[in-house]
Parts: sequence; structure tokens; C-alpha cells
Amino acid sequence: MSENNYSVTTEFILVGFSDHPILKILLFMVFSVIYLVTIVGNLGLVLLIYMEHRLHTPMYIFLGNLALMDSCCSCAITPKMLQNFFSVDRKMSLYECMVQFSFLCLAETTDSFLLAAMAYDRYVAICNPLQYHTMMSMKLCLQMTIGAYIAGILHPMIEVGLLLRLTFCRSHMIKHFFCDILPLYRISCTDPHINELILFILAGSILIFTMTIVLASYFYILFTVFKMRSNESRGKALSTCASHFLSVSIFYGSLLFLYAQPHSVTEGDKDIPVAIFYTIVIPLLNPFIYSLRNKEVINVVKKTMEKR
Repeated sequence: MSENNYSVTTEFILVGFSDHPILKILLFMVFSVIYLVTIVGNLGLVLLIYMEHRLHTPMYIFLGNLALMDSCCSCAITPKMLQNFFSVDRKMSLYECMVQFSFLCLAETTDSFLLAAMAYDRYVAICNPLQYHTMMSMKLCLQMTIGAYIAGILHPMIEVGLLLRLTFCRSHMIKHFFCDILPLYRISCTDPHINELILFILAGSILIFTMTIVLASYFYILFTVFKMRSNESRGKALSTCASHFLSVSIFYGSLLFLYAQPHSVTEGDKDIPVAIFYTIVIPLLNPFIYSLRNKEVINVVKKTMEKR
């Protein structure tokens, strides 16, 4: 295609959800409530862990950073999505797209490594309780947390750097509720196969590596749990593992389905339902799954409220 036959696009329009007036208002109200609950729940959990010295342990440090990244994910996506429900033009520049995707990629990549670190922490606590403070020291906890953030920063830098080699001319309409990288590939007039291959390799490697740690940890946890003599202890451990594993399964399953499969660029009709899970549903559920089911967190909240 010659330059005379197209004009390069540097500004896009997010199509988003339905334009039906009643449905649009209903979706706006639903997503507004979800956003409010997500931010209050996650940032409240971060503040609680920061203020309460009894929660300054590896498990809660990982949990606090996970809640922080979930807040980052929601703040990167939901405000612009809510604005576009009643916006006339729904415009977004290429650089705004890159920034939005960078924050999303940062949050999701960091979350993957934090979930793996949390699974390993639970494995040590349940399978090797006498060696917990040796195997999971605060130094190792901080190293794992910093490593998760380093991976979370490097991954979007690579993807956005490769995105700069593309030019966009086929359309300025992005059929999505946020500026994801796959819809940008679809409207590129530069062949995105190199970008798609590197995305597949990087995203797949990150997910497979962290999922292997999670699955191996839960396998040994379940093996240890079933060897417990007390039915009460076994029931509590299984209940906790089941809720955690459900959240992990939805998170990894959504990302694998969307980013880590070949030819994912051409299957745009599946993007939005899957993206809702990992950008909106998971950040909403995590505070409830990881904290409200935790008696230690609930006791700290109760004592804090009683003091005030």
C-alpha cells in the first residue's frame, strides 16, 4: 500500500459497549459501583496492612502489593470507560493508548509474579511450618516483590517499544472498551506478526513460569492437607485453598485465553468478555477472597474499629 492511498491514524475512537440509552445507563451504574467497591476495598486493604504492624509478614506484604496493582489496573481502565459512556467523540490518542496499555501490562505482569510468590509462601507455611522463617525470610520476600515489579516494568517497555514500529491506517475505530494491544494490531497497516510472536512468547513464558510455581505449590499443599488427621484443620485449609485457587484460575485462564495463544490477533470477537474478567472482575474479587475470608485481617479490622 503506497502512502498516497491512506492517511496515518494517530487518534482512535473506543467503540466500547452498547449505545442503547437504557442499557448504557445501566452499565454505567453497574461499572461505577464496581469501580468504587474495587478502589475502596483494595486501597483500604493496602492502608490496613501498612498501618498494622502485626500484618508486616511476607503473606500480607504480597497481598498488599497485589491489592495495589489491582487498584492500578482499575484506575487505568475504568475511569476512561465510564467517561466514554456519555462522551460524544470517545477519542483517544496513540500515546494515551500506549500509556493505558503500559499501566495495564504493568499491573497484570506484576500480579502474575505476586500470585506465584503468594502460592510459594502458603506452600512453605503449610508444608514446612518449622522452617518458615528460614525459607521465607523478609529479605527473600522483599527480593521477590522487587523482582515482580521489575518484570512488570520491563514487559510493557518491550511491548510498547515494538508498538512504535507500527503505523495505523486501516481504521481509527477500536472495537473495545479500553486501548488494548491486540485491537491495535488489527488496525495496523504494518505487518504485526513480529509483535504478535514476541507477545505470544513473552506473555506465554511469564504465565507458564508463574503458573508452574502456583500449581506445584498447591499440589504439595493439597498433598499435605490430605495427610492431616484433624478434619477441622483439613476443612479450613481446603476452604482457603479453594477460594484462592478459584481467583488464580480465573486470572491465569483469562490471560492465557487472550494473549498466550497463536492467532489471538484475528479473534477479536472474544476480547471483551474475557477482558472484563481480568480488568474488572478479578480486582473486585481479590479483596474479598484474600482478606474477608482471612480471620486475622477481620480481627485487625474489628480491633481498629473498637479503638476508634
